[in-house]
Amino acid sequence: MKITVKREDLAQGLRAVARAISSRTTLPVLNNVLVATDEDRLRLSATDLELAITAWVPAKVEEEGATTVPARTFADLVGLLPEGPLRLTYDEPARTLHVHGGVSETDIRCIEADEFPPLPAPELTQGVVMPVGDFREMVQQVVFAASVDDARPVLTGVLLAVEGDTLTAAASDGYRLSVRKVAVENGAAEPFSFIVPARALSEVGRAVHDGHDVIVMVAPPGRGQVVFRVGDDVEIVSQLIEGTYPPYEQIIPTGYRTRTVVSTAAFVRACKRAEIFAREGSQSTRLKITPGGEVPGEVHISATSDETGSNENTLTATVEGEPIVIAFNVRYLREALEAIRTPEVALETTAPASPGVLRPVGADDFVHIIMPMHLS
Repeated sequence: MKITVKREDLAQGLRAVARAISSRTTLPVLNNVLVATDEDRLRLSATDLELAITAWVPAKVEEEGATTVPARTFADLVGLLPEGPLRLTYDEPARTLHVHGGVSETDIRCIEADEFPPLPAPELTQGVVMPVGDFREMVQQVVFAASVDDARPVLTGVLLAVEGDTLTAAASDGYRLSVRKVAVENGAAEPFSFIVPARALSEVGRAVHDGHDVIVMVAPPGRGQVVFRVGDDVEIVSQLIEGTYPPYEQIIPTGYRTRTVVSTAAFVRACKRAEIFAREGSQSTRLKITPGGEVPGEVHISATSDETGSNENTLTATVEGEPIVIAFNVRYLREALEAIRTPEVALETTAPASPGVLRPVGADDFVHIIMPMHLS
């Protein structure tokens, strides 16, 4: 293998695949990144057997070939080399990659490419296509609600369900639920669904940038994997989570007694102030909602800590229905509000012991359910 590649392109590619490098493994090759020629590009791949990330970077290929290079050593070296072209030459008998950049000459010991786990080659024409902007927003609006407790593995993932031209993503940790719908192209004639680890979906979201137009999602039948192709330069493969996702639709309230519309930004700021004190205790914050009449309605948000003190905020709101006092985990409430992109948000409530529903005002593609806490 003999290639020339720009240092900045190689560094960017190594950063893209770095998060799939295994931190705990008994297989030395999983500490390495696969470096292979691919027509007129250089292909970089890393995997921990659950997640695999591949990035392609432009290169001048003089001689084709492949090897695996210790990922941390390679990335650290490339990061310290001067800007400009790097020349990579693989000496197969010696199993070393020679890196020439500026005044630096380096030989890195490698492991043969055939020891690297094989990665799938999906048929992308069969995939579901969606705009990267919608996909990135979907990830931001659902992943945070997934569980971090391995006691129920299915809840550590995100349910992705395709029906017709709509993709629905849902995540829950048992205390909150986020659901987002996205319009897709090349949808499914027959509905299908699977559970993707939240970590993997987060990595796909990180791989998306403004230079990409669409993302393609392929789930080959029977393989237990899903493949995401971001533009033409990044591909992420994830193992799926086995199991049946709970019927989340059943917990979404179908009505409400009180609907409160308030500024999203003001609500977030009030929750952040309350969280300073709520985090010292049970994370509970109390919302006292008062309908208006001759004066505007109000939302009074308060949190108290025996150790540090208390905080109170009063926001002007449009309130329809009955007055109510209800308590929520303030971190859960703040994280949900930060996922809402519209200037105003609606909080729908029924009773102090019933779930609250957050909806962006002016958009019907996102809903967040949050369970209440005990009123002390």
